Amino acid sequence: MNTTLPRTTFPNGTSVPVLGQGTWHMGESPASRTDEVSSLRLGLDLGLTLIDTAEMYADGGAERVVGEAIAGRRDDAFIVSKVLPSNAARAKTLRACEDSLKRLGTDHIDLYLLHWRGGVPLSETVEAFERLQQDGKIRAWGVSNFDVDDMEEVEELAPGRMSTNQVLYNLSRRGIAFDLVPWCAERRVPIMAYSPLDEGRLLGNATLKRIAAAHGATVAQIALAFVLATPDVIAIPKTGRPDRIRENLAALDIRLTDEDNATLDAAFPPPSRKRPLEMI
Repeated sequence: MNTTLPRTTFPNGTSVPVLGQGTWHMGESPASRTDEVSSLRLGLDLGLTLIDTAEMYADGGAERVVGEAIAGRRDDAFIVSKVLPSNAARAKTLRACEDSLKRLGTDHIDLYLLHWRGGVPLSETVEAFERLQQDGKIRAWGVSNFDVDDMEEVEELAPGRMSTNQVLYNLSRRGIAFDLVPWCAERRVPIMAYSPLDEGRLLGNATLKRIAAAHGATVAQIALAFVLATPDVIAIPKTGRPDRIRENLAALDIRLTDEDNATLDAAFPPPSRKRPLEMI
C-alpha cells in the first residue's frame, strides 16, 4: 500500500488517501467489466485504496465489479457503500447490508452511508447502522447528500458517530463551500466529493484549458486539483480506464497558484449566500 499519498482521517481514527475511486455507472455493460476491474486493481496498486460504490449503482452490478477487483486483496482496500433511502428502515437496512456484503464478497464494509434522505426517520437508520457496527458488519457509518440541517439532526441523534458526508462538489457546484464545508471542518468530519469533474461537463471549459496548458496538465487534473486543495475533502472520480487512473493520480502533484485560484473564482464564482444542496 502506498503511504505517501496525502491523507485525511475519519473520526474513528482511520486514515485514507484524499483521492479515491468512484464506481457510479460501473457494472452496467458486460463489455466494460474487464477494464473496470483492471482500473480498480491498478488504483489499488498505486495507493488509491478507497473505493466508493452503492447498492443502487447498476442495481448491485457495481458492487460485484468491486468484489471482483478486491478478490484476494481485501486488506488493500477501504470499501464505501451506500444503502438506498427505500431500504433505510431498521430491518431493511440490516438486510440491504447483508446483500451488499455478498455482492462485494467480503465480511465487512469499511464505511456505510445512507445514500440520501428519504421518508424513514433518521433514528431508525442510525439505530440500524449502530447495530451493524456492533456486529462487525460495518466499521463506520455516515451519510450522503445531506445539507447542514440534516447533518445537525444526525449529530443530535448520535453525537460524534457520523464519519462523513458524501456530496456533489466541483468547480461548477461550489454551494457547499458557504456553510456545509465549514460545518464539517469544525467537527472534523471529512467530506467525500462525488462527480469532481461534473460528469465530464468541465472538460471543455476554456478557462480550465488555459490553466491546464500553463501547468502542462490536463483539464481533468486541474479540476481535480481544485477539489483536492480543500482541506479534508476526498475526491472520488470514476473511471473504467487504467490510463485515466494514472492521470487522476498525477493531479495530486499540481499546486494551483493564487493567480490560478483568482481566475477560477472569476469563471466559477464561489457562493456568497446559502444555496440549496445540489444533487445529481
